[in-house]
Amino acid sequence: MIIPCIDLMEGKVVQLVQGRDKALEGDAPLEMLRKFAAFPEIQVIDLDAAMGRGENSSLVEMLASKARCRVGGGVRTPERARRLIEQGAHRVIVGTAAFTPVMKDIAAEVGPERILIALDSKNGKIVVKGWQESTDLTAEKVVRELEPLCGGYLCTYVDKEGMLQGTDLDWFRRLRLATKHEITAAGGITTIDDVKALREMNIHAALGMAIYTGRLDLAELAKLQ
Repeated sequence: MIIPCIDLMEGKVVQLVQGRDKALEGDAPLEMLRKFAAFPEIQVIDLDAAMGRGENSSLVEMLASKARCRVGGGVRTPERARRLIEQGAHRVIVGTAAFTPVMKDIAAEVGPERILIALDSKNGKIVVKGWQESTDLTAEKVVRELEPLCGGYLCTYVDKEGMLQGTDLDWFRRLRLATKHEITAAGGITTIDDVKALREMNIHAALGMAIYTGRLDLAELAKLQ
């Protein structure tokens, strides 16, 4: 499955490089939904919530009411996870909280099948809090033990996020071997060959910068569904 991304910051659709620098703004959220209509699921990330500086709840709710959305950003309590589901999110994406005791409470609140755990890797280590803090954990080591708490993983290769320089297919191969859970790849996916290579591994592709800049053609991607 190919999953287009809508990242929200200060009420706008944006694309960042490595989670820090804004590279571009997209069209209005409803227009982006129209462009992505051929795809069965959309990934919506509230970047302000992820970074702890507000949220875009009304936009998230509007998008989730009109399309099948997986929603992330600042999901650090059972209450926020529940609220996103109530707003219409098909699934919620949990990052920072996945590595704290509250993760069990989040899973109990909405059910593991409604959760994707974000395994965001930079310099080989998992990063949290909007990719602003590094841990001593590696995705390969935690992926198996987190299985009871989620229905799948969103694995982002942060080193190449937004840079249009390709991704680390070997890292995704190692993750695929480490778990039978669903995996969605993100971070640096730039070419149709990247997408096809991931599909051959039975890994979904979440696409951002490459489609916003036109490096990947939406019509061609739709044919791969």
